[in-house]
Amino acid sequence: MSEAMPLNQDDAKPGQGPLAGVRVLDLTVNVLGPVCTQILGDMGADVIKIEAPEGDYTRFVGPSRSDGMGTFFLNINRNKRSVVLDLKQPENRATLLDLAETTDVFVHSMRLGAASRLGIDYESVAARNPRVIYASAGGYRQDSSRAEWPAFDDVIQGVSGIAALNGQATGEPRYFPTVICDKLCGYVLASSIGMALYARARTGLGQEVHVPMMETMVGFNMLEHLWAGVLDQPELGLGYSRMLTPHRRPYRTLDGYICLLANTDEQWRRMFRVIERPDLVGDPRFAEIAPRSRNIDTLYGIVTEAMAMRTTEDWRQRLDAADIPNGPVLTLEQIYNDPYLTETDFFHRVEHPTEGRFVTMAVPTRFSRTPAGVRRLPPRLGEHTQEVIDQLRADPPAAAAGPQTSFTKETSAAG
Repeated sequence: MSEAMPLNQDDAKPGQGPLAGVRVLDLTVNVLGPVCTQILGDMGADVIKIEAPEGDYTRFVGPSRSDGMGTFFLNINRNKRSVVLDLKQPENRATLLDLAETTDVFVHSMRLGAASRLGIDYESVAARNPRVIYASAGGYRQDSSRAEWPAFDDVIQGVSGIAALNGQATGEPRYFPTVICDKLCGYVLASSIGMALYARARTGLGQEVHVPMMETMVGFNMLEHLWAGVLDQPELGLGYSRMLTPHRRPYRTLDGYICLLANTDEQWRRMFRVIERPDLVGDPRFAEIAPRSRNIDTLYGIVTEAMAMRTTEDWRQRLDAADIPNGPVLTLEQIYNDPYLTETDFFHRVEHPTEGRFVTMAVPTRFSRTPAGVRRLPPRLGEHTQEVIDQLRADPPAAAAGPQTSFTKETSAAG
């Protein structure tokens, strides 16, 4: 991990990322929305995070050095400017709509009814700015009977099948120990916004984008598990057998665990030699993918027994020599100090103006011409309110029919 250093504009200059020049008005809270808008910010967009006077709930989750700067918030709110607006006040709603005229993307995490009551539904915002990309995510489709149902990650893990899938391995339904639905849907929302911006560049037209968590996660889960349902014959079975065998887990070795996967016919032939079972090379149960799938429990059971006979390091050397994908089971602590991630400077230390030494994760995606990066560290609540309001007054909204651009250059590198 790198030594702590102050963040400055040389780290990721404004104008570098693929979304440089895009203005995002961010009214999201919790996880899904902030994950989406952080991605947009990492890609170069100027993200203005609108917060209520009490701030985003995640400001108070996790260890902190100062009030309202919890680690959960710090990890999903970089590359943003914080503006406090109490949207219960008419004058603050008016300011928000003035800002909406200057923005390319308007994204929120409210239910339809709440957005309508505040007068910031799609129709209201598009009336002020027809070219706007108006984006949101909710539990269910906006045109469905569940449009106003509340939904959080745990609920969607249940209704989308994730919890039950885990139950087939553990004996009872279990959540993944991560907010997988919020995070994945945040990525999908960011990607969808990028596509809508591309469509606008071609057509000149704005539009509304909505990501329903239920359908998104069902599509994600059922990609392999729809199985015979693809043929409209669910009676032949739903669920990919290789994913559901109880043997599909890290294999126990003499001194720990190892993860590995042989996939092709040739890899399995090499695998049988590595585990000293050459008699299985020509076994018709395992020679090709179709019979292997039918006999997957037996096959994985054989590997399970073999792995218990040697140490993790011994197996890793043997598997590497046979060019069979494998790896250790790393704990969170081991990941934090992993030599490979140190080599790539993934966990990068910087100096936050108020929070001191701060670890931020690198943007994984690489762009050869428009590099993404970290330009701003997570903001204090309302840190940029006056700055943004002053900029709006200095350069008030023009007619929304023309090309959308930022109304001023960014001024503060670390906020």
